Amino acid sequence: MDQVRAIRVFLRVVDQGGFAGAARALDQSPAVVTRLVAELEAHLGTRLLNRSTRRVALTQAGEAYAERTRQLLVDLEEADAAAQSATARARGHLRVQVPPSFAVHQLARELPRFHAEYPEVSLELVATGPVAGVDDNCDISIIFAGGRELEGDLIARPLARSEVLLCAAPSYLARKGRPHEPGDLETFDALIPPIAQARRGITFHRGPLDDEPGTSITVRPPVPVVSSMQLDAVFAAALAGMGIAGLPSFMAEQPLRDGRLVRVLDGWHVATFSLFVGLPSRRHMPARTRAFRDFLLQAYGSDPRGDPWLAALGEVSPGLAIGSPGPGFRVARVPS
Repeated sequence: MDQVRAIRVFLRVVDQGGFAGAARALDQSPAVVTRLVAELEAHLGTRLLNRSTRRVALTQAGEAYAERTRQLLVDLEEADAAAQSATARARGHLRVQVPPSFAVHQLARELPRFHAEYPEVSLELVATGPVAGVDDNCDISIIFAGGRELEGDLIARPLARSEVLLCAAPSYLARKGRPHEPGDLETFDALIPPIAQARRGITFHRGPLDDEPGTSITVRPPVPVVSSMQLDAVFAAALAGMGIAGLPSFMAEQPLRDGRLVRVLDGWHVATFSLFVGLPSRRHMPARTRAFRDFLLQAYGSDPRGDPWLAALGEVSPGLAIGSPGPGFRVARVPS
């Protein structure tokens, strides 16, 4: 039995929710897919899947095995790519999918360092929305997982987290005063993306999620004076003194440092975006792609569970992550 092949087939059955879907995705006959999974179960001496007429479901052993083998295949593909590109020079054109706000406020300042080390790589930055899916025509993606599952046949490696911070210009606070509790926001001018206007309201947490009960409060979203899914528009309005904005820490860090913005309700936490590096699921990773991935991990990914921009301000994120990759993603596990 080719165990690696059998594992790949088993994981595709899990992702597709059945043998027929896996067979179509793999361009194999259902009989071959069924046989390979059965051989894998016989080899392990345990049942990995519970079959029904409609779909399959993981057993407890199957769930644990799927988690471990996903990481194994990630490591195997990266080992293959490393060996193949060990002597290759990073060169050529690289398409990078990135949210515009991250490109402007973070990535652009780091690119000179990458270019100095890899002068033969030309970069094309492909803009996406604040929280978007993946462009299959790009070589590598910086992904914000923000409240919904993302789909795609990619390897998603955790990069960092970025907490949403409530900020306002000193001039605005001088005119309007400061909110002391989340409920006070109803009397202030709001600068928020439309997604924040959920009917259920905005939930604030004091301290980590695993604190004792009574540390959360949900308030009605105030009517915004500026509402835009373009975070840079919200950012500019906040700097102009138009109101209180909810900004990711990677945007707010520098103006908080130089005094152009001031945090409000900093004892309360709203949410934390999860950032991932998305790589195409293929065995061969070109040297230029590997070089840029390693550059991103070095620049931002020293602690994938942490918020480097909040840490730069001397604070620690409570880790209220509001996004994760969907079932189509294989996530490289972060060491404890």
